[in-house]
Amino acid sequence: MRIMIKTARALVAAVALAASAPAFAAGKDVVIERQQWSFAGPFGQFDQAQLQRGFKVYREVCASCHGLNLLSFRNLAQPGGPGFTEDQAKAIAAEYTVTDGPNADGDMFERPAILADRFPSPFPNEQAARAANGGAYPPDFSLIAKARAAKRGFPWFVFDPFTQYAELGPDYLYALLTGYEENVPEGVVINPGQYYNPKFLSGNAIGMAPPLSDDIVEYTDGTPQTVDQYARDISAFLMWAAEPKLEERKELGFRVMVFLLVFASLLYFTKQKIWRNVAH
Repeated sequence: MRIMIKTARALVAAVALAASAPAFAAGKDVVIERQQWSFAGPFGQFDQAQLQRGFKVYREVCASCHGLNLLSFRNLAQPGGPGFTEDQAKAIAAEYTVTDGPNADGDMFERPAILADRFPSPFPNEQAARAANGGAYPPDFSLIAKARAAKRGFPWFVFDPFTQYAELGPDYLYALLTGYEENVPEGVVINPGQYYNPKFLSGNAIGMAPPLSDDIVEYTDGTPQTVDQYARDISAFLMWAAEPKLEERKELGFRVMVFLLVFASLLYFTKQKIWRNVAH
């Protein structure tokens, strides 16, 4: 019994250590610090105010280069999202122009976007995007919070299913946006048109200029207008964009676990009743 108790305590301590440990980038010396997010854990939920601020940062800073091709305007008003009303989402959609058609004459035409439309790309094609960005291709932001993430090495990833640690993407995005440095260490070569960012997992040189600066976006709710806050808000918004059904998924998962627990208990007590008079 004492051995079992000691083993249980060791497992609890190991899980607690894993929960507080930083996220490490695989194969590199870059350390991506773990951040606190409202949507973390099995019962985490998105902060609607933060999502609205993050969307504002996206529209005013990121949308000129990065699209959200897999996100529809109607998602802005759906449960578990930024919490915009349907009228607000329609107003936002009307600010965008999309290509539709063909019309009766067989021609394509442009019209204001509606809720059913997806966010249009800022460029007509990849070649135009590269030409406008010095040869670099700005990635689409629809799944960036899932596609760009630090990798946790052994043994940390073993504990992630128990700690429900699934925020590697937002952690990395926040680290990247706040990781620009003006002083380049000796021995590090940064080519013209590139910027030094030690948090960039594909190397220290990144083609994107620092996108955020203090007071670049005006908040009306009294939230600090700092690079740190902007980075947190846009990272949370991009996590929602990558997984808009996150809250619904967690709620369903909780219901399934409760059902399985009750079902297992019923099976156990049924077995005990049926076989209680049978010698084993």
